[in-house]
Amino acid sequence: MIPFNKPYCSGRELKYIEEVCHSTTMSGNGQFTKKCHTFFEEKYGFKKCLLATSGTDALEMCAMLCNLKPGDEVIVPSYTFVSTALAFLREGAKVVFADSSAENPNMEVEQIEPLINEKTKVIAVVHYAGVACDMDAIMALAEKHNLLVVEDAAHCIDSFYKGRPLGSIGHLGAFSFHETKNISSGEGGMCVINDERFVRRAEIIWEKGTNRAEFYRGMVNKYGWVDMGSSFLPSEFNAAYLWAQLEQLDDIQDKRKHIWNRYFEGLNGKIGNEVKLPNIPEYATNNAHMFYLLCPSLEYRTALMKFLKENDVQTTFHYLPLHSSKFYENKHDGRELPNCDRYADTLVRLPLFYELSDMEIDKIVKLIVEFCNK
Repeated sequence: MIPFNKPYCSGRELKYIEEVCHSTTMSGNGQFTKKCHTFFEEKYGFKKCLLATSGTDALEMCAMLCNLKPGDEVIVPSYTFVSTALAFLREGAKVVFADSSAENPNMEVEQIEPLINEKTKVIAVVHYAGVACDMDAIMALAEKHNLLVVEDAAHCIDSFYKGRPLGSIGHLGAFSFHETKNISSGEGGMCVINDERFVRRAEIIWEKGTNRAEFYRGMVNKYGWVDMGSSFLPSEFNAAYLWAQLEQLDDIQDKRKHIWNRYFEGLNGKIGNEVKLPNIPEYATNNAHMFYLLCPSLEYRTALMKFLKENDVQTTFHYLPLHSSKFYENKHDGRELPNCDRYADTLVRLPLFYELSDMEIDKIVKLIVEFCNK
């Protein structure tokens, strides 16, 4: 069976984890944490980076920094993972769901402004599959209405919008290093702070509501409890694993892009007009986080996935729209979000991982072409 995903291992992870075992810092914010922070800040120009225990925790840090009050509203795409919404619900905000674009699963920019009112405080943007939303338009809306923008950049390592790294454009950003992502620490994430106003408080929230980071830098002679916070800081073992991956980032990205392009070239023009390939706008780059197909119907997708499974290829669909979930359907305002529903019914993801061979890719392509031309 060709699996849907296989986490990448550079071969140096155990070496660096052993170094942590022999060090004086295991609980986090040691040499490997600092190396990771510096890497991201220097390579992508993020103002401040703080590793987190998961992408969900990174989003929760962002939500806390937005200083939301009960009754405040946050605009969120419905076609996303539950963490995007949960982070803001935990702060007492009301989530208002937006539909996806007809071209790709990203939030439809034209639908955002009609959802804005005096209670709106935040636009939470998800760059699906590492493909950028139209950030100029979104940031213009935020400036017009005095809103904050949080980029859920869980899929977005090494992806860009008009030359600007995703995660660096909004006021705050959140990355994931889950095992399904291009760069992984098994489970992990990172909060990115691009607005100077939030830097000091972000460190305090990160350190369980204390000003311990300032104490370690010699800025205060003792530290204590000064704000809300939680245990968002990951252990040094996670950071060591992540560092081994970051050292190989260019190689990982080159291989993933090779796989993505081989899929695209093998399928483009050979599967008829009913099944659609991914759409990438001119302003966006492709970081090869995911390769997906859009089928004409749920029944078609079910049959395709069954056919591939019978031929030893594991595929999967993706999100169920949050607005129609059992948890939130009674809280949703009743608006229909047809594009979200369409992606939920028709999107299928193909295997994409570093060790996937050209022979395996060609097999998958051949099977899909065979099925689509029956």
